[in-house]
Amino acid sequence: MENKHTISDLYQMQSLSLDSKIRMSQFRYRAWIEEFGEDGVYVSFSGGKDSEVLLDMIRQDYPRVKALFVNTGLEYPKIREFVKNYENVDIVKPEMTFREVILKYGYPVISKEIASKIYEVRRSIAKGNTNTIRYRQLMGIERKKNGELSEFNCQHYQFLLDAPFNISDMCCEIMKKRPARKYNQQNNVVPIIATMADESRQRRTKWIIHGCNAFTLKHPESAPISFWTEQDVLEYIYRKHLPIAEPYGKVVRIGGENNSTERYCTTCCQRTGCIFCLFGIRNDKYRLAKLMDQEPVLADYVLRGGEFNEMGKWQPNGVGLGYWFIVEWLNIHGHFGIFIPDKEKYVNEYGSINTKEHLRY
Repeated sequence: MENKHTISDLYQMQSLSLDSKIRMSQFRYRAWIEEFGEDGVYVSFSGGKDSEVLLDMIRQDYPRVKALFVNTGLEYPKIREFVKNYENVDIVKPEMTFREVILKYGYPVISKEIASKIYEVRRSIAKGNTNTIRYRQLMGIERKKNGELSEFNCQHYQFLLDAPFNISDMCCEIMKKRPARKYNQQNNVVPIIATMADESRQRRTKWIIHGCNAFTLKHPESAPISFWTEQDVLEYIYRKHLPIAEPYGKVVRIGGENNSTERYCTTCCQRTGCIFCLFGIRNDKYRLAKLMDQEPVLADYVLRGGEFNEMGKWQPNGVGLGYWFIVEWLNIHGHFGIFIPDKEKYVNEYGSINTKEHLRY
């Protein structure tokens, strides 16, 4: 199957004005709804700013279209309250808790792509098999057909193979995707989602292959704002005076006119996804500090506790998720510089001889 787009197409579309992008997105979601019917689709609504913009656009044309909120329990409480302001929203829950997912599969660290590679490479090594693409990528030796090194090589994350805790990307699959797919099957509907291609390499590749409307996927989905950027979403909210969930604060405009290039930003959180997630933490080093400011009880639960199991792997215990150790280990061995609020308190209260050995104290 030929790719729908090239990377040049994405850059060209991203450079368009917001008004042009709105028109292009309208064309795409209208084609999707014409294919499946207004009762055969729904908007995946997380309560975050991206999905709110998408829902606002679609309901201007199709006010009866349903929305679906997957209540993972990992959102800011204010996000769940915000979702209740919208009508015609179905709510579903996952079958496992986040703690259960960590205990069974491991912690979500760095990114979905890296966590997935570490999980699969560890499994293959345990079976005595190092002849896999992911292993070679992690070693930095995978090559393309033309002999050049693969752009998917990530040897700088090799050190995660030695992490004294399990790592995986299964939280997204179990906490979000599975409840949504179950809803799809039970109601014979297909989703319209607010993911954007520039959020990750995986999403960019997916857009290049399938475009915005992925009719041929095993689980069809439409992503009509794939070619938007974060700035487009913020500008849309600013222009429309669209109310957003409290954890974001407000959207403000900076620069422009007599100053430098005009930009938009939120006054509080940049993202409000799963607040217990460590994906993207390298680019959001004060995420845990922000969580402590806004939701101190939840932040304390995330950071405190933890213990080594019989296999010598760190995991949550009855006290908390033990993130203080996870993040400190990443800082020491990966030189990430992630800020841990009240670090000394957690180290002193929950540290041990074993943690000190791993943390080189």
